[in-house]
Amino acid sequence: MVQLRRAQWIPVGVIVLAVVIDLATPTDVTSAPLLMAAPVASAPLLPLPGIIAIGALSMAVHAVLAWVDGTFGWKQGVSNQLTLLAVTVLAVLINRTLEGQSARTRRARHVAAVAQAAVLPRPPSRLGDLRIAARYIPAEDEAMIGGDLYVVQETPHGVRVMVGDVRGKGLGAVSAVCADLGAFRFAADQAEDLPRLVTALEGALLREGGRRGGQEEDEGFTTALVAEFTADLDAVRIVNRGHPPPILLDAQGAATVLEPSQEAPPLGMAALGTWPFPVDTFPFPPGSTLLCYTDGVTEARDEAGVFYDAAVRLPRLLRHRSLVGDPPAPAQILQLLIEDVGRHTGGRVQDDQALLALHRPAPEATAVLRRPRV
Repeated sequence: MVQLRRAQWIPVGVIVLAVVIDLATPTDVTSAPLLMAAPVASAPLLPLPGIIAIGALSMAVHAVLAWVDGTFGWKQGVSNQLTLLAVTVLAVLINRTLEGQSARTRRARHVAAVAQAAVLPRPPSRLGDLRIAARYIPAEDEAMIGGDLYVVQETPHGVRVMVGDVRGKGLGAVSAVCADLGAFRFAADQAEDLPRLVTALEGALLREGGRRGGQEEDEGFTTALVAEFTADLDAVRIVNRGHPPPILLDAQGAATVLEPSQEAPPLGMAALGTWPFPVDTFPFPPGSTLLCYTDGVTEARDEAGVFYDAAVRLPRLLRHRSLVGDPPAPAQILQLLIEDVGRHTGGRVQDDQALLALHRPAPEATAVLRRPRV
């Protein structure tokens, strides 16, 4: 915003430069061509009244300079004035065209945002004592819906979570995301344990592929992380199907990568064979945060091709954050992570990023939250 405000002074600076050049050069040298650049420069920077004002100011400045130089004749006076008028009209037309394109882009973003909210609704910020935050960063600003997904659901078997990444792009990936989310929301309530839940997800993907006439091998699977918290939140059970392992941050901000005890292929590959997939149980003590994300984070690279390592970089950020204020909330942790990935890549979002943070407050924080207001 500050840079835009500064840029809006560029047309005025062009006019001032034209005045300086005209006064510093012989009378037979005109700065009219530079003055003509001022309205054109204002086309993408100023609203319609501002463009007209810059055009009128350019014409007035040219008239005064030509009168001072004694060159306000037909060739160097009136003709330049007509040219400045034509350039101002051209700048107005350019501005209207850019404004129309900007309006269409805003409408497209709005439609994409509504569609994303329908396909991938943001989870609740709180389920019992569990605090939740989610973010979705698209690789392209205009394409707010991709193949990454997250879902958090309170079930009779505890809070269950899935973070996934559908292989492929476009409408096919969005269709698979819808199938994954629909299957999870139904099976999460019905399945008594994680193996049955994962099996139900596998079957849903295969059925979806059959309805679409079969999926191509490179677009027919979903990497997925399925987790389940115990009722007392003392532990989290995880099934990892080819997905980047999550990170467990303790109350002091130290990070532990929760690697699976056995590698398992992504969902949707049952037609190629069957593989065992273990259910790994990890402690989830008070003050801990479970951080899940897709490979848009783990595969983010800097200019030297070095991959981003959240387990190394995030604790440093949290230690610095703890020195300047209270421990960050889940949403703040995600924001720190997103900003740090941006710094690592030089601002280039190379792939969609779906991020989910689930935090178990320390006992004293829970007591404060539950304390009734007087």
